[in-house]
Amino acid sequence: MTEHVDIREVSLRDGLQIEKPIPLSAKLELLAAVAATGVREVEATAFVSPSKVPSMADAAELSAELHNYPDIEFSALVASPNGAKRAVAAGLRSIEYVVSPSDAFSNANVGRSSAEATDQIHEIVTIAHDSDAAVEVIVATAWDCPFEGPTPPQRVLDIATAARDQGVDRFSIADTIGTTTPRRVSSLIEQLRPVIGDMPLGGHFHNTRGAGLASAYAAVSSGVTRLDASVGGLGGCPFAPGATGNIATEDLVYLLRDSDIDVDVDLQAAIAAAEVAKSVVGHDLPSALLRAGDRMHN
Repeated sequence: MTEHVDIREVSLRDGLQIEKPIPLSAKLELLAAVAATGVREVEATAFVSPSKVPSMADAAELSAELHNYPDIEFSALVASPNGAKRAVAAGLRSIEYVVSPSDAFSNANVGRSSAEATDQIHEIVTIAHDSDAAVEVIVATAWDCPFEGPTPPQRVLDIATAARDQGVDRFSIADTIGTTTPRRVSSLIEQLRPVIGDMPLGGHFHNTRGAGLASAYAAVSSGVTRLDASVGGLGGCPFAPGATGNIATEDLVYLLRDSDIDVDVDLQAAIAAAEVAKSVVGHDLPSALLRAGDRMHN
């Protein structure tokens, strides 16, 4: 069993992507609350088309404020080489590039086929590495696609092979619509290990059908040491009807801490950050601990 898990906080990007745009000042309030949790990695924003994702239109402005948190490694999501250029120009030193093995999802999400998106890994890596930035390839819909159904594992393995061959620094698998289960998580990770070798492997899970935390725990049990989470469970996918968002950071910390797995995130500070997230978006969030609290403090 893994002894330490690094949590990447994704509320500022994945958490806000389907929300109505909020002011930069509100994002900075959320960022300050997130930073107070002790988290070491934060997905800060996305350099994508403002017309398609209006909530990320202030990516450059937000990036200009990240220097105030020198102890946090910030990353940004990109969907194209142009986005990668914008990200490194804004000072980001960690870039996430998302590829879906589903042509239907890839076309709906980024306007190109899975093969075309995979072919761009080389250019993304070149742009990033020329600016001393790291690249992580994230496979969206790694288990299921809302349009095509179950994802054949070989398609994920093919993207992993391309990522490895192009010199990607990190690799991650994402349950974008919240459909996977622990058995399927462990199976895919077992198949990926011989392909990616020593490349760090991360997991991204949604709790849409109630199995997000269980799937995250299965990933950790299979040796994964990096997990994404969002305070309050903020977020969701526009292609997943009824989505309840990402697994909540505080719920994940509660589970891991009580399983004797070390994390850098302070639980009470994460619950406080979830309250801030709820305030800035103006509606309830699905986090269990936001409702019930930590039993150790009741």
